[in-house]
Amino acid sequence: MARTIAVQTLIDQLQSNCERSFSDAHAMPPGVYTSPEFLTLEESEIFAREWQCVGRASALKEPGDYLTTQIGAQPIVVLRDEQMQLRAMSNVCLHRMSVLLEGRGNKRRIVCPYHAWSYALDGELQGAPLMDRQAGFCKESYKLPAIRCEEWQGWIYVTLDENAKPVNQQLAELTTLIDAYGMSDYIETFYEEHVWDTNWKLLAENFMESYHLPMLHRATVGPHSKLEEMECPPGYPAFNYHWITKEASLPIGNAHADNTRLTGHWRKTTALLAIYPTHLVTLTPGYFWYLVLQPRGVGQVHIRFGGGLAPEFIADPQANAHMSTLKKLLDDVNAEDRRGVEAVFRGVHAPLAKPGNLSHLERPNYDFGRYLASKLARH
Repeated sequence: MARTIAVQTLIDQLQSNCERSFSDAHAMPPGVYTSPEFLTLEESEIFAREWQCVGRASALKEPGDYLTTQIGAQPIVVLRDEQMQLRAMSNVCLHRMSVLLEGRGNKRRIVCPYHAWSYALDGELQGAPLMDRQAGFCKESYKLPAIRCEEWQGWIYVTLDENAKPVNQQLAELTTLIDAYGMSDYIETFYEEHVWDTNWKLLAENFMESYHLPMLHRATVGPHSKLEEMECPPGYPAFNYHWITKEASLPIGNAHADNTRLTGHWRKTTALLAIYPTHLVTLTPGYFWYLVLQPRGVGQVHIRFGGGLAPEFIADPQANAHMSTLKKLLDDVNAEDRRGVEAVFRGVHAPLAKPGNLSHLERPNYDFGRYLASKLARH
C-alpha cells in the first residue's frame, strides 16, 4: 500500500506541475526518475500501449533480414518476409518458450536454438524434430503470434496494443510539418547500440531542449548554437519539436545544391523531433541522426543510435568524407551528453534535490511532462 501511495503522490506532483502555465513551469520531481514503482507504471501504461520505433525500414533490405527488440517482457522480431513485406512477431518459441533470435541479421527460416523447432518467415511452424511420434501434436496449429507493425517516413514502429490508432494518424501533423525534407528517402549509413547509466527520461529530455548546448557542448557544437535563433512551439499529443535556423558548421547541415525540395530558410533549418515515448530525431536538410531509447530499470537506458544522409549527399562524390566528419562529431557530442545525463541521474538522488523553473527553450520538456501525466493518469 505504501508503494502505491508513493507512486500516486508522484503522479499528483507531476499533474500539479503540468497544470501550471508554461511561464511558471518546473522540471519534473526527482522521484519520476528514481522510483522503480513509477517505471513499472510506465511500462504498463505507456510502453505496453504506445507505438515504439525500432529503426529504419531500409535496414531490412532483403527477404529474411531481421532485427530484434523488446517491449517490457515481450521479445519481438521484425523482418522482411518472402514477399518483402514487413512483419513483426513474438520472438519466443512455441515449444518450451526460448527466445528465438538475437540482434540483427538474415535468416531463411527461424530456428529455435534450444530444440530446433523452425518457423517460416511468416511465422508458421515448418519443422519440429521427432514430434511426429506424439499423437496430440499438430504442426499446422502453431504460428508465431503477430504484432502490429507499421511504417512512417521510413521508420518501423511496433505496438502491443491492438487498439492503438495507426501511426500515420497519430503523426499526421508532424508529417505535414516536415514533409518538404523527404525524410523517407534519407539513407542510414551507420547504426550502433549503447547502454548509459541514467534514466530514460533524462536522456529524452536532454535531446528535447537546446538550452544546454552552449555549456555542455562548448567543445563541439556549442559555439555554433545561437539560442536566440531557436523556436520552441507548443507540442502535439504524440510529439514535440523545435527548430534551429542557422548556417551549419558542416556542409551537410544545409541543403545540397541538387536539393529542389527545400526553399528559402528551410534550406538551412534543422528540426529536432521527439516522438513519444522514445524516438528522438535530428533532421537537417543534408543528414539525420536518431536515438531510440529502452529503459533497463530506472538506472540504465539502452540506446539505438543511427544516422545517415539525404539522397543528394549520398550521390555526392564526397559522401564518405562528409559522413566520416559527421560521425566523429556525433560521437563527441554523445560523449558530452552522456557525461551530462549521467551527472543529472546522480543528482536527482540527492536528498536536497529540487526541480527549478524551466527556461523558454525547455518548452518541449514541459510538453513531455504533460504527455507522461496524461498517460499515467489512467492509473
